[in-house]
This record gives sequence, C-alpha cells and structure tokens, in this order.
Amino acid sequence: MSEAEVSDKTIRRDLKVLQNVFDIKERTGDSGVKRWRMKPLADQVGFNYTELLAIHMSQQFMEPLAGTPFWEGNRSVLRKVKGAIGDNAVRYIEKLSAGLHATTVGASDYTQRGEMIDQLMVAIEDRKVTLIVYQSMQATEAVEQEVYPLGMVHHRGSLYLIAWSSRREEVRYFKLDRVESVDIQNLQYQVPPNFDLQEWLSKSFGVWRSGSEDLQTIRIHFARPAARYVQESTWHESQQLFPQEDGTVIAEFELPDTQEIKRWIMSFGPNAGTERAGRRDSRRPCGHGGSVRRKDNTVTEFQRNTTEQHRGELMNSVKQNF
Repeated sequence: MSEAEVSDKTIRRDLKVLQNVFDIKERTGDSGVKRWRMKPLADQVGFNYTELLAIHMSQQFMEPLAGTPFWEGNRSVLRKVKGAIGDNAVRYIEKLSAGLHATTVGASDYTQRGEMIDQLMVAIEDRKVTLIVYQSMQATEAVEQEVYPLGMVHHRGSLYLIAWSSRREEVRYFKLDRVESVDIQNLQYQVPPNFDLQEWLSKSFGVWRSGSEDLQTIRIHFARPAARYVQESTWHESQQLFPQEDGTVIAEFELPDTQEIKRWIMSFGPNAGTERAGRRDSRRPCGHGGSVRRKDNTVTEFQRNTTEQHRGELMNSVKQNF
C-alpha cells in the first residue's frame, strides 16, 4: 500500500464507511484481486454527487422564504431526494453541508403569509387585476389599492411585489410584510410588449424606482477606509470604479433616481461623499449636477398602453363589482 501511503486497514475501514452510505459492490477476480465498483449516483437518484450536495445546501438559502411556495417546493424536492438515497447517505451529506452557513439577519418572516404569496403568484401568472390592502411605511392606516402585479423581487431578506399602481399611475413596489390582504379580480390587464421587468429593475439601485425617464451620472468619492470594501462587490450593472493614487476610489453609476443610493452613501458616514466639478462635496445631495445620458420610455409606454386603453374599462368593471 506504499502507492496510497496508507495501510490496508485504513482502506478497508474507508470502504466499509462508503458501503454503508452508497451502493458499492465488491468483486473478486480469478487471481484473488478484489475490486469495488460504485453505481453512479446519477443512476441511483437522478442526481450526481455535486448536484445532490447543492440541493441539500440550498435549503439554508431558502430559509428566509419559509412558508412561501418557493420554500415548500424546495422542501418537497429535499424529501424526495432523502427518501431515494437512504438515511446513511443523508447523514453523510448533512455532515458535509455543515461547513456552509447562511445568515438571516434582518430577514422577514413569511411563515404566516404563504397563502397570500401564492395568490399573488397566480395574479402575476394570469395577469389579473388585484386589490390589496397595504399600509406604507409613512401611512397611519392601511388603504385598499388596485394593482396590476408584474413580478416579485427578493431584496435584502424581504419580498417585494412590483406592480402597476392605478392610484399612483406608475410602476411601484410593495413590501409584502405590509400587505394585509389580497383579492384577485376577474379582470385581466395587458402588459405592454416593450415592458421587461428585469430590465426595469436593472436601472434601480435595489427595488425602488421613480417614473423618471432620464439617467443621471452619479459620482461618489470613497475614502481609504471604505475604498477596498466598495471595490470588492458589484453594486450595480452600470458601476465603474476609478482607484486613486491616494488609496481612495471614485465610483460612478448611471441611475434614473437617487433615493436608494442616497441611503447607501449615508451608511458610509464621513467616508463617502458625492463629487461635483471633479471635487468631493459631501454636503451636496447625491444626484444633483448629474448629467442626463439617455431616455428610457418603459414607464411612459406602460402608462400609455395600459392606462389609456384598459384602465377606464377595468375601473368601471371593478366599481360594478363593489
């Protein structure tokens, strides 16, 4: 056993452990040489080893969505996989998975909102006009609103509904924690052919976005204590970073509005400030002085197609239902 640099005893012990976990067959040849062959895991359960480990580890990342249809689906897959591979293999996979942990600091609790989330998914899929009772952060009481659900976004531990708001006449986001009830109407809405939710979200610095059509160039100067942290991540697809000789860094973004990025800048305290005329100006509100680069007609097109062509008819139908 010099080639393996381990003893016969060690090899036999390891083989015994593997045979208790996986489907390994022992075969003795004519010359008395023993060989062991493991049936490919993909043939046993439909997944290879790496895929099986990934599926098991994914449950940690799904925990913030506990109670939602997404979480239930993940749990269902795991139950089927565990039933197929047996208890010993499950314990082995769990032992390996213990080396990876996902934090849930600040994550929302959706354990009691699974049915409501499922209703919203139906409304998104079927493109149904929906009435929601929603209390915004600033409101003192909940208000019923008519919305056209377009999709959901998981952002910083919380789920947000992205929908056209008849009340505001623009695409808005609604944090699901603040939705008190959902009532799907028997009315369909039409999404303009040029509207793409992913592209619409790509222009925001998170989930919030106003109806602005113009992109502003926003330049932020980060001091040395924050420079490395900023350079370690991609904060937005338009991001450009310009390291400076003094160890600071200038970040440049193209955004239609500045509400979310303002909060991000403020989180760095004195280590970040917006730039004006090539100089750092931490007192000037972010986005002032930004140059207009190009137009984005997505929101106005949605308003024209959906509001003018359909909203009158839909509103009349909704009123009749009351």
